[in-house]
Amino acid sequence: MKPMVVLHGYEAIKEALIDKGKEFSGRGSFPVAEKANQGFGILFSSGKRWKEIRRFSLMTLRNLGVGKRNIEDRVQEEARCLVEELRKTNASPCDPTFILGCAPCNVICSIIFQKRFDYKDKVFLNIMERFNENVKILSSPWIQEKHNPHGEFTIDNLTITVSDFFGAGTETTSTTLRYALLLLLKHPEVSAKVQEEIDRVVGRERSPCMQDRSHMPYTDAMVHEVQRYIDLLPTNLPHAVTCDVNFRNYLIPKGTTIITNLTSVLRDDKEFPNPEKFDPGHFLDEGGNFKKSDYFMAFSAGKRMCVGEGLARMELFLFLTTILQKFTLKAVVDVKDLDVTPVMNGFTSVPPPYQLCFIPV
Repeated sequence: MKPMVVLHGYEAIKEALIDKGKEFSGRGSFPVAEKANQGFGILFSSGKRWKEIRRFSLMTLRNLGVGKRNIEDRVQEEARCLVEELRKTNASPCDPTFILGCAPCNVICSIIFQKRFDYKDKVFLNIMERFNENVKILSSPWIQEKHNPHGEFTIDNLTITVSDFFGAGTETTSTTLRYALLLLLKHPEVSAKVQEEIDRVVGRERSPCMQDRSHMPYTDAMVHEVQRYIDLLPTNLPHAVTCDVNFRNYLIPKGTTIITNLTSVLRDDKEFPNPEKFDPGHFLDEGGNFKKSDYFMAFSAGKRMCVGEGLARMELFLFLTTILQKFTLKAVVDVKDLDVTPVMNGFTSVPPPYQLCFIPV
């Protein structure tokens, strides 16, 4: 087994990923992904290929509307569809896993395929296994490049990149949503404060929008605290140094895998007093205003931080506010008996299975 370096604490991780971002921008050893992706795509590629695919991905996402008003319209539409699906549960106990997985997946569909699917659509239900069949929906400029064996814009690379968009843009967001609802069940006082803020700023008649966020500091803090508390990717995806690097009086040889312990940042007790406690106050100042923190590395940091950060933030805010605008969350068991201990699932922390009732307000 090759040696690797583990970085612990905000200062060390910031110095590596931000201050020396170029040198630490490689992708570390990840044998399962290497076999499946063969070095293609954006998540597990490195070097020139990664730079070109990342640049292309950012440009394409912008051209398809990410960061613009029309993508917000799509997320709002999906939020309304999500609410209608939740209504169909008729306030009965349900496991939200499937429905909460459909919404972010459909947002990615609306971006890449320019259409959303009904939640019962057979293609939609199997879409994670059928990326190759759906790739043909994409536009022709890719096809024009596919015969250039020396370029990065090939069908193989496109297929894996689209697969990366679905993998990174669906599972992470749906898991965060699922965990958020569990934490709101566990802490009804937080849920009540968020609903009071929604009633005051948005009301019941119109859909929440991103402009509302700056007027909803408690809700914004709640979303950030969910991401901090659940620590979705405790050790991040592995990085690698792209050249020999002198780092804190150590020489790290080129190609060495770097593990960044994000837990040590998100649970820093000086930045977040009582870090083991779920408390939106971690992101509020004394006046109740939203307080940014450099320690918020839920999307990693530096050159390899999440490409879809802006979209994920939008989805989390709009989906959660729309759900809480329309429903009160009711636990099936006594709140004291709700277990919020994470279950490790590969690289990610996921919530334990649970059921809840969505009570229309």
